[in-house]
Amino acid sequence: MTDVFGNYVIQKYFEHDSKIQKLILLSHMVGHIYELSLQMYGCRVVQRALESLEDVDDQMKIIKELRDYILICSKDQNGNHVIQKSIEKIHPFDKIRFILTSLENQIYHLSTHSYGCRVVQRLLEYSNKEDQKMIMQELNKYIYYLIQDQYGNYVIQHILEQGTPAEKEEVLTIVLGNVVTFSKHKFASNVIEKCIKHGDVQQRKRILHEVMLGNEAEDDIKNSKDNGGENVEVSDDSPLALMMKDQYANYVIQKLVEVLDSNYPEKKQLVLKLRQYLKQLSDMNNFGGKHLASVEKMIMMAETAFDQN
Repeated sequence: MTDVFGNYVIQKYFEHDSKIQKLILLSHMVGHIYELSLQMYGCRVVQRALESLEDVDDQMKIIKELRDYILICSKDQNGNHVIQKSIEKIHPFDKIRFILTSLENQIYHLSTHSYGCRVVQRLLEYSNKEDQKMIMQELNKYIYYLIQDQYGNYVIQHILEQGTPAEKEEVLTIVLGNVVTFSKHKFASNVIEKCIKHGDVQQRKRILHEVMLGNEAEDDIKNSKDNGGENVEVSDDSPLALMMKDQYANYVIQKLVEVLDSNYPEKKQLVLKLRQYLKQLSDMNNFGGKHLASVEKMIMMAETAFDQN
């Protein structure tokens, strides 16, 4: 089971053998689940067993042996896969709630761990609503830090993809006021893109407002709209200009152009401002770089969509 080649043979037995033969294999594993779970090849056999065993009581024989080692396994490069597979395959979740109980007050710590963050995502995905609330309560006070964390950002992205409207709003509350800063951050920029992709219309507009206008006064906003947004010079230090030229934030701009409905007046304002700034750079012989080229390509696509409407 722990052999580089032999583990594949055992996996095939679990896939194709009869129920009785699978139980015989399981009987040889019982008492060694912890060691197998931490071993590179053994963990694959344990995962295959969890997938292939049809009776939840048989699956429980596996995970029960890990009851005292949930945190250790969750942070292990091999063991985390066994914990994830247990969460995915053993139903109902009530039967394995001890996994979550074992990780109580460790959710934030795991969310910033290279392997643990995957376990947290599976818990958010498969636990029931009450348990999800408990997880979110532990995470809420750390959202600002998780957004910028190398691994925590994946947990926040998962919340934006599959969370409830209220959970998404919790994230957006932290994002607003920090859109430009987060957009220029290697990890946080991915979260901003997910906010745009999975947010509702109003949430997208709130992000767009911050990107386009920054600290501009409401009078400036009105003037820009009154003349259609054309020939309105975009300052080099405006949020929009800074984001267009940034190696990470330019993707946020592209996502806004991609996702916003072409019928929104706000999208037209955005595209006009982007086009104006590209013209300014061109006039100054300062145009260049793959980031701006990508933005221009997205602008052209948006303008084509406007023409078709």
